[in-house]
Parts: sequence; C-alpha cells; structure tokens
Amino acid sequence: MPVSIKLPSKSGVFVSALLGSAIFTSCASAPQMSKQALTQSGGERAFNQAVPADTAGKVAQKAEVPQSRPQLIKKAAMTVIVNSVDRSIDAVSKIINNKQGDLIGLNERQPTKDYARHTASITLRVPQNQLESTLDELAKLGTVENRNITAEDVSNQLVDFQARLTNLQRTEANLQKIMDRSGSVRDVLSVAQELSNVRQSIEQINAQLKNLKNQVAYSTITLNLEAAVSSNSPQRSLGSQIQETWNNSSHSVGEFTVGLLKLAIWLMVYSPYVLILAAAIYGLNRWRRNSQPVRPTPPAENYDG
Repeated sequence: MPVSIKLPSKSGVFVSALLGSAIFTSCASAPQMSKQALTQSGGERAFNQAVPADTAGKVAQKAEVPQSRPQLIKKAAMTVIVNSVDRSIDAVSKIINNKQGDLIGLNERQPTKDYARHTASITLRVPQNQLESTLDELAKLGTVENRNITAEDVSNQLVDFQARLTNLQRTEANLQKIMDRSGSVRDVLSVAQELSNVRQSIEQINAQLKNLKNQVAYSTITLNLEAAVSSNSPQRSLGSQIQETWNNSSHSVGEFTVGLLKLAIWLMVYSPYVLILAAAIYGLNRWRRNSQPVRPTPPAENYDG
C-alpha cells in the first residue's frame, strides 16, 4: 500500500534557510575572533621566545591601549548667603549666559511674615567642563554656606547600550535582506512584524543612549540663595489699608444683621411661652395689689388763721 508523505512548501524551506543564514552571519564573528586569538597567541609565543623577557615587558607596556576616561554624571548643590536676592538672580543669569548654560528652574519666595528672609532656589545646567569655574563664579555672589559635588559613573551602561544597539542594527540589516528575498505575502508579513519590533527596540535604546550622553555632557547645579538680613513685612499702601477696613466693617455689619435676624426668629418661635410668662407676671402683680388692705385716708385738718 503506497504511503503518501507531505513535503514542506518551498517558501517555508526558503525562509527557514534565510533565517538560518542570518543567524549564522550574526554569530560568525565569534569563530573569527577565536581564530584571531589563537593566531595572536601563537605569535606571542614566537615573540616571547625570540625577545628577552625584559625587552618584551617594555614593548608590551608601550603597546598597551590607553583606557578611556570614565563617563560621569555630575551634580552640584550650593547655598550662598547674599545681600540682595533680586540682584543675585540677575547676576546668575549673566553667569549662565557666559558659560553657555541653561536656567531650567526658579523658585523665589518673598517674605510674608515679620523677620522672614527672602530666598530663591535656582536649577541650572552647564557644560561639564565648565562646572568648576561656574561654581567659583557663583561663590563670588556672597558667603558660601555649603557646597557639594556628586558624580555617577555610567561608563558600563553606555558600553552596554552601544553593544545592544550594534547587535540590533545588525539584526535589522539581516531581516531587511530576508524581507527583500521573501516571496509569499505571509512570509513578508511575518518578517515585517519582526523588523518592526527590532526597529522599536533600536529607537528605545537610542533614546536612552542620548539621554545618558546628554547627562554626561551637561552638569546640573542647584543654587539656593538666602538674604543675609531678615526684612519686615513691606508697608502697605493707603488704598489697600482703606480697602481692608471697608471689607472688615462690611463683614461685621453683615454678621450683626444675620445675628438680629436669628434673634427675631428665635423670639417668634418662643413667643407663646413669652406671652404666657408675661401674662403670669402681670396677673401676679395685680393679685398682689388687690390683696393688700385699703388704708383709710386721714381727714384733712383745717387751719384758721
């Protein structure tokens, strides 16, 4: 009895072969690196046999690749006691413009109570190579109360992001080649979906990489300004004082009127009891007058001259 065997479609075999070639291409760098390492190790053995140890050590030291500088995100904070906060804010703006920086935040607090001090908090960004000189310029505004600088090394993160970005770009190129060779609509849609996911990952890593590089290139400074002498509350104008007096008197009259209306309502509600009490008092007083005995009036005396 003949047995029928279903063979895979040509398009599926073709796409599988292309995907396998893409994976093989992306992974082909590892064997080449291993061969180079083996060749280099063999050359090093021959070089070590031909050259004395001292000479080889000196040559190796000269051949060392210099290490790259660490990529640091620097942040600084400073509190300065100044004579005038308003003039200091203008001076800070001029300093930032000269240092090619940006003022990204300002929070000024005017004194609202007696003996309160005028303060301001300023957030600014300057190029990292201008950080120290900018802090020195800001310190000249007054008396420095405190000053600190923090740094975070993000070299490993940058290297990791760059490596991931390179791998994704290589994968994108391989998928693009597969998509160009695919024939059926189903295969093209499948590769297109995978290509879209890879490109989305590339955009995300690119954004994170740019953000880190931007933080490394520009340092953030938080500057707190405080007035040296506390000031009393500013004298208000005559118009504001009259307006405040009028508002207070109007409010007092309104409250007094409402109080009278409430009293009238209370009297109206309790008026029957008040009338009964008044009638009882009136009756009691009248009964007292009627119960008292009537004293005879003494006769009038006649006086003859």
